[in-house]
Amino acid sequence: MSYTLPQRRPSLVVGVKVWLVCLFAVGGLLLAAAALAREPRHVLVLYSNHRLLPANMRFEGGLRETVSRSAEVSAEFIDYPHFQGESYIRSFTTFLRDKYALQPPDVIVVAGEEAFKFLLLHRPHLFFPHAPVVHGAVSRAFLLSVAPLPVDVLGVPTEWDFSGTIELALRWHPRARRLVVVTGASALDRTWEARLREEVSRFDDRAPAEFLAGLPTAEVLRRLGELGGEAVVFTPGYFEDGEGRRFSPREVAGLVATAATAPVYGPFDTFIGTGVVGGLMPSFEAMGRQAGQVVSNLLEGVAPAGLRLPGVTPPNVTVDWRQVRRWDIDERAVPGDAVVHFREPAFLDVHRIEAALAAAVLVLQAGLIAGLLIERRRRRRMELTLQKQRFELAHASRMAVAGELTGAIAHEINQPLGAILSNAEAAELLLASGADRRDDLRAILADIRRDDLRAGEVIGRLRALLARQEVERRPFDLNGAVCDLQGVLRAEARRRGVSLEIRPAATAATLLGDRIQIQQVLLNLVLNAMEAVAGLPEERCKVVVSVERGAERVSIRVRDCGHGIAPEHLPKLFDSFFSTKRMGMGLGLSIARTLVEAHGGRIWAEAEHGEGAVFRVEWPTSSVTTLSPGGAS
Repeated sequence: MSYTLPQRRPSLVVGVKVWLVCLFAVGGLLLAAAALAREPRHVLVLYSNHRLLPANMRFEGGLRETVSRSAEVSAEFIDYPHFQGESYIRSFTTFLRDKYALQPPDVIVVAGEEAFKFLLLHRPHLFFPHAPVVHGAVSRAFLLSVAPLPVDVLGVPTEWDFSGTIELALRWHPRARRLVVVTGASALDRTWEARLREEVSRFDDRAPAEFLAGLPTAEVLRRLGELGGEAVVFTPGYFEDGEGRRFSPREVAGLVATAATAPVYGPFDTFIGTGVVGGLMPSFEAMGRQAGQVVSNLLEGVAPAGLRLPGVTPPNVTVDWRQVRRWDIDERAVPGDAVVHFREPAFLDVHRIEAALAAAVLVLQAGLIAGLLIERRRRRRMELTLQKQRFELAHASRMAVAGELTGAIAHEINQPLGAILSNAEAAELLLASGADRRDDLRAILADIRRDDLRAGEVIGRLRALLARQEVERRPFDLNGAVCDLQGVLRAEARRRGVSLEIRPAATAATLLGDRIQIQQVLLNLVLNAMEAVAGLPEERCKVVVSVERGAERVSIRVRDCGHGIAPEHLPKLFDSFFSTKRMGMGLGLSIARTLVEAHGGRIWAEAEHGEGAVFRVEWPTSSVTTLSPGGAS
């Protein structure tokens, strides 16, 4: 028996192979697309002049600010006018074609008219003729001379306003009668000279122009050093002088400004900082930013025809503030929107935060001081109100005490009045007898006078105690004030059957304050002491008032032999409306404490060991002036 192998289906094998081929093809395309997506976009910048020209450096700085970070930027320099001619141009074209054959640019940027002219002529000979072209630092007049442009060649034109800068210079220097124009000898310098000769004719009636064109630099500087005060200088700089020496326009501007005895103006913002005053200058950095923005839009897929670009890069008044000061230019003539360099910032510009903080602190302090002054005034008004109320309350308290002493005072006055009446009746009897009793009558009159004075003293003391007068702060004899009080209280003590003993200090002293208020304090303390001994045996009905003079303080001590003070009452004795009397209002001791503290002293009570209580009033010696026995301080 023999076996044969089954035959494979040709269609199935072919189908599998086709699917595998398709799979690999799609994968390859995806990998290629991914690789292309990862490749950075390429931007080529072509400059008219050499690499280190300040205008080129500023333009590239602005360009790189705005071009997408993912784009790779390459820069090439024609180095015009130092290198030119057909042979050089052919070599440069071959160099660009070979260098960028494997990595052609996606967008080309041309900076300057010579680079723009080169690209328009040689674009077909390069390997990247379809890359869109963005121009910058190219004048509107040049663009009109090469119009019409292809749709993929676009940019923002620039205006170099030579006439506007000269007009500005003559306006800022109204006494100028000469216009000196400095230009060079290269082909580009001659182009600038031709344009200037055409434009300065409009200023002939104000300041006729004098050209220093194509001269050796040394000769130019010598002539500039001989200018008078009635001239202004304008220069676009130059690339080559009459001796064939090569320069950059900024370098020439610095030499001219250093040598000239007149103010120098120019059309390029790269001149600022060389000694040139300024002029109407478009910004090379702004030109680079505008070109970079156009490039970014093109790289993002925006069609050239879909871009809406500004009509021109506007020139701005740009000045060096140091030169404004140097040439005594009216600062008010400088426009508010001018671009000002080297101006010392104002204090607030440099220290804005510190100044704001300082101002806030000052405002806060002023508010705090104002608040404190208002609070002080309010407290002063309150103190005056409290003082007035205290005065009224003290006076009311004295009136209340006077009412309490009415009987004793009436008795004290009735005694001399009764004696006066008796003596008057005796005198009448002597006169009626007809006898010559002159000596007896004289004795009667003397008794009447003595009793009258005695009654007058009682009334005087009472009036002084009860008088409604303003508070006075003046020195008074403390011993005398205590002794005077004895005359007022003597009758009350007899009426109550209390022995009142006054013990003045051995050394006389004066207290600075109000005599009546201190007497009111003593009056309250003595009356309280009399009430404390009321109803007790005769030997305990005793009140002693003593003035004690120490080295550091003077005090008044009021002692009674009553029942004493309960320990729980001691802390509250001087509180308002606290009283141990059944009918008391609790204001006497509170008023006494207020009056004593107003005089710089203190008052307190002590429970006497054994029987009775002691009230002390004390002042430091700073409030007391010692008097000699004769009363002289």
